[in-house]
Amino acid sequence: MNRIEIVRWSVLAFCAATLGARAEFKVDRSVMSDEYWKVWNDDVQAKVDADIEKYRKADAAFAVDAPDGTEVKVEQVTSAFFFGAHIFNFNQLGKKEWNDRYKELYGTLFNSATVAFYWRTLEPYPYQQRFEERYEDTEDFWNRCDDPKHQPHWRRPAPDPVISFLKTRGCRIHGHPLVWGNNAWHTPTWLWDDFCPDAEKFALEAATGVKMPQRNIKIPICVKDMQDRSERVWSAAWKKVFDQLSEAQIAELVPSYVKAQEFFYEKRIREIGERYGSRVDSWDVVNESATDWGVGSKRQWPAGESSAKNSLPLTKSHYGVMPANYAYKGLVLARKYMRPDAWLNVNEYNMSAFPGQIRDLEANGADFQVVGSQMHLFNPAESKKIAAGVFSDEVKRKLTPEGIWDTFRRVAEAGGGRPIHLSEITITAPDNTESGQMVQAIIMRNAYRIWFSIEKMNGITWWNVVDDCGAPGEPSISGLFTRDMKPKAAYYAMDDLVNNQWKTRIAVKSADGKVKFRGFRGHYRLSWKDAAGKTVEKTVDLR
Repeated sequence: MNRIEIVRWSVLAFCAATLGARAEFKVDRSVMSDEYWKVWNDDVQAKVDADIEKYRKADAAFAVDAPDGTEVKVEQVTSAFFFGAHIFNFNQLGKKEWNDRYKELYGTLFNSATVAFYWRTLEPYPYQQRFEERYEDTEDFWNRCDDPKHQPHWRRPAPDPVISFLKTRGCRIHGHPLVWGNNAWHTPTWLWDDFCPDAEKFALEAATGVKMPQRNIKIPICVKDMQDRSERVWSAAWKKVFDQLSEAQIAELVPSYVKAQEFFYEKRIREIGERYGSRVDSWDVVNESATDWGVGSKRQWPAGESSAKNSLPLTKSHYGVMPANYAYKGLVLARKYMRPDAWLNVNEYNMSAFPGQIRDLEANGADFQVVGSQMHLFNPAESKKIAAGVFSDEVKRKLTPEGIWDTFRRVAEAGGGRPIHLSEITITAPDNTESGQMVQAIIMRNAYRIWFSIEKMNGITWWNVVDDCGAPGEPSISGLFTRDMKPKAAYYAMDDLVNNQWKTRIAVKSADGKVKFRGFRGHYRLSWKDAAGKTVEKTVDLR
C-alpha cells in the first residue's frame, strides 16, 4: 500500500468514526403538510422509481473463471452518474479537524468536484496568475485568520493544490467558469481600467456625457453591499451609453479596449488550457449568458446572421459591454485549447431563454457536449412555504414534479440529445432546528430522486456544502453541514441515496462461465472463492 492509500484509508477510518456508519435515512413525514405530500404523492414516487430503474440501470453479463453455481459477490465501487459539489472552501474552514471532514467527502459522497476558475481572483492583476499555492492559500493561513470571509480569496482557492488533491481521491474535475460577463464576481477591474486608454474613455464620455466609474479591485468578495453597489453603478453607466450609441459606435470610440477584450479572453483560456487542459474533465465554458442572448436575438441582425455569429464588434450585455458572440467564441476557444475529449458545458439559470440559445449555438456549429442548468432555492421563507404545501409560480417550476419534468423536457429537446448537468443546487432550510433541517432534507431528497430519474441527466452538483460559506446574499443555512462540520439531516439523506439506495451490492450464482445481474451503471468489483478457497477479484464497468 503506497503513502497516498495509507493516508486515504486512515482518513476514511477517521470519518467513519466521526460521522457514523451509513444507515438508511428515516423520513419524518410529519414536518411536511398533507398538501405537500399530495404534490409528492405515491403515484409520483412510483413514476420516479420506474424511471430510475429504466434510465439509471443496465443489464450486465460478465465472464468469470468460476464453476457454475459459484456465488459471486457483486459490489458497485463508483457510480457513472456524477454526484458533485463545489470545493471552494478547500482548507479554509479554520480547523484541521473541520478541513479533514470536508475533504473526506470528495471521493466518498461526491465523485465530482467543481473547481473555482473565476477570472477576478485567479488573475487579480494582469499577467499575474494565481495558479500555484501561496502562503495565503495554505491551511495554516486560514487557521490563523480571524476574518476569513473578508479575505479577497475566500471561496477562491488556488487551483493547483485543489486539483492535485482531487486526483488522489479519484474525483472527476469540473472547471467553473471560463467566460462570464459578471463584473462583480468574474471580470477583473483592470481590463477596463488599465487597457482602455484615457483618450478613449474621454471620447466615450464626450459622446455620451457618461463618466465610467472606477471600481475597487480590493473590495473583498464577501462585502455584498459594496460589490452590489459597484456592479449597479457600472451597469447603470453602461445602460446610459447603450441608450445613446450602437455597438458599432461604441467600438469606434474605444478600439483599443475592443482589441484588449479579444486578446485577454483568448489569453486566459489558452493559459488555463495549457496548465489544466489535460487534467480537468469538463468545463463550464460559458456561464449565465442566455439573458444576453435573449435580448440580442430580438434585434434585427444583418442578413444571414444570428446572434451566435453577429458581425458587430461588441454586444450590449446586461453586465456591461462584452465581446460580440462571446458565448460562441468562448466555445471555439475552449475547444481549441482544451483536450479533445474534455466536455464543454454551456451553463445557465435562465430557463426561459436557454432553450433558444442552445438551438442558436447548435445551428451555428458551436461545439459543446453538455447543457448545464441551475436550481437555487435561496429564501428560507420559501422552504417554510413548501413544507406547508404553498408553491409560488417560480417554485412550481423548480420544485414540483410537473415543473421539473416540463423544464428538463424542454432543455433536453433543445439540447439535441446532449447530457444535462444540474450544475448548481441550493436548497436552504427554513431554520436550523431539528425540524427545519428535516424539511431541507425532504425537499432535497425528493428533488434529487426526480432529477436522478431524468433520462438525459448525467450529474447533480450541490453548491454550498457548509453553512455560512456561500457567496454574499446566499443563505447561511443551506449546507449539508453546520459551520463546525456537524452533519445535518440533508447530509444523511443524500448519503443514503448516493451510497445505499443507488449502489448495487448483491450476490449471484455463475452460470455458463458468466454472472448476470441488473445494476446501477458504474464501476464494479466481482469476487468469488476458487477451488482452493482463495478469493479471486475482477473489476468491470457497467455503462
